Amino acid sequence: MRVPVRLAIYGAGLVATFGGSYGLAGVIVPDSVVQSWTQQSQMNEHSEGEGVSNDDSTHTDGGMDGHDHPADGGAPPAGIQEAADPTYPVGTTVRLSADHMPGMDGAEATISGAFTTTTYSVSYTPTDGGQPVADHKWVVHEELESPGEAPLADGTEVVLEAEHMTGMQGATATIDHSTQETVYMVDIPGGEMPMTNHKWVVESEVHPAG
Repeated sequence: MRVPVRLAIYGAGLVATFGGSYGLAGVIVPDSVVQSWTQQSQMNEHSEGEGVSNDDSTHTDGGMDGHDHPADGGAPPAGIQEAADPTYPVGTTVRLSADHMPGMDGAEATISGAFTTTTYSVSYTPTDGGQPVADHKWVVHEELESPGEAPLADGTEVVLEAEHMTGMQGATATIDHSTQETVYMVDIPGGEMPMTNHKWVVESEVHPAG
C-alpha cells in the first residue's frame, strides 16, 4: 500500500478514536453536571467567606463588668477599718447573690476580709479609652482620691484609686449611690472566674452557705 494511502487511513482512525472518546466523555460527564459543579463550588466559596469577621471589638457591660478583674484582688486599701463583729467572720463559707461577674450569683465563697466603711456604686469612663462603665459595684471610701468625710452624696464627682479593672485607677467617676453595710472581700474557688480577695460584696449580697 502506498504511503499516502496508509497515512490517510491512519489519520481517519485517529479522528474516529478521538471523536468516539469525546462523545463518550460527553455521556459520562454531561455539560449540565459540569455546570452544576461549577455553581456549587462558587456557592461554597461564598459560604466559606461568610462568618469570617474582622470585628475584634469588645464591650464590657457595666452591669456585669467583672470580666477584667484580676484573679487576685490583693490587700485591702490603707486606712480601712476591720469590722469588729461581722455577721460573717473571716474564714466563713457563704453563698453569694451578687451578679458583678459571670457565674458569681449563687457561687460559694469564703470570707477573706470584713470591713466597716462607706461603699459606693460608681459610673466612670476608663482611662484607657474603654467603654463607659455604669453602676460599678463596688468601691470603698478608702479607694477614692482625697475624698473627705464619708459618706459622699449621690452625684458627687470623685477620682478613683481602686485598681479593680484595667483603666479604673485615676478615672473620674460619679457616685450613683452608697451603703453603710458591712463590706467583704471574698475568695471564690470555683465557677467561671476563680478569684482571691475579690473586692467587694456587701452584706445584703452574702448569705449562709446552707
